[in-house]
Amino acid sequence: MTERVVLAYSGGLDTSVAIGWIAEQTGAEVIAVAVDVGQGGEDLDVIRKRALACGAVEAEVADARDEFAEEYCLPAIRANALYMDRYPLVSALSRPVIVKHLVTAAGKHGAGTVAHGCTGKGNDQVRFEAGIVALAPDLACIAPVRDYAMTRDKAIAFCEQKGLPIATTRKSPYSIDQNVFGRAVETGFLEDIWNAPTEDVYEYTANPAEPREADEVVISFEAGVPVAIDGAPVTVLQAIRQLNERAGAQGVGRIDMVEDRLVGIKSREVYEAPGAIALITAHQELENVTVERELARYKRQVEQRWGELVYDGLWFSPLKRALDGFIQEADQYVTGDIRMTLHGGRAVVTGRRSSESLYDFGLATYDAGDTFDQSKAQGFIEIFGLSSKIAARRGTRQA
Repeated sequence: MTERVVLAYSGGLDTSVAIGWIAEQTGAEVIAVAVDVGQGGEDLDVIRKRALACGAVEAEVADARDEFAEEYCLPAIRANALYMDRYPLVSALSRPVIVKHLVTAAGKHGAGTVAHGCTGKGNDQVRFEAGIVALAPDLACIAPVRDYAMTRDKAIAFCEQKGLPIATTRKSPYSIDQNVFGRAVETGFLEDIWNAPTEDVYEYTANPAEPREADEVVISFEAGVPVAIDGAPVTVLQAIRQLNERAGAQGVGRIDMVEDRLVGIKSREVYEAPGAIALITAHQELENVTVERELARYKRQVEQRWGELVYDGLWFSPLKRALDGFIQEADQYVTGDIRMTLHGGRAVVTGRRSSESLYDFGLATYDAGDTFDQSKAQGFIEIFGLSSKIAARRGTRQA
């Protein structure tokens, strides 16, 4: 039986050329798998037909938009996941759902190898391969661009030689990856970190400096899950899409940062994730109202580690799964409404309400109705500061 390779297929130049390239280099048949995570662009059936025209023996397309939103984006929202306190893991979140479909296809078609189009400098090679072996330890992985030095010039020459049905004349000045949770832009003039992004970099967000009326929105959550926008029920996918549109129209979610890649280099990245930033901001604030202090403090440590694991491609790791359980438990009372004003590139919380609120007006107020017994504060402070007081006395004796 001829060996088979499952290829993560996008429909672009590199992965289209990779179909024939892999066949020539390995003698294997190629099964192309395209996964829709809300990236937009071409119709998936067009992509499927292109894969077959480029030499794939079979081609599959998977509509994973709801799956991506509910099983990958939602955990990130509940984890308030912001790598380096800023990046909402736009690309990192999409890789494990693609990996899942690749591994499923490999089992279905009897393939022993999975291929992807990543380079040797980025994070995605790790995300794909670490994810694949976590789900199917016996599968091999290859990356034509990395392993066979398939440069763009070589890819274009191969494409022209074989007469492949893929456009090769126009090259974007940027490297772009996008899905429903956001958009990532790098390379080109952005590699000079002194250069400011120009407006043509952005598609999901309007210029926040342009004058416009503010937009007020109420986001409702149940146990950390967004369930309604302005009172109208939504799925997670619908919540992200609606806030992409509304927050994006206000310029919310633009991020320009130099981040630490897993491979050890620093990289300048420009992101736009309006829905993600609006939802995470709202979720964080509702947690402030409903999560007990010590649990909230510890959850912030968990959130940072969770984000690092996902960024590093360890979605399917035992630690990540264990932290998921903690986050689910911590979020059980995160139910209520957050009112936000979207304007000028910012999502600003202006109101909170929850049936599970830990905010007690009687304890918090300084006016009439104050139920806090201030006479107990002095004794509490004396005991709380006692260890520091004893240590200070020792220091005085030694001086």
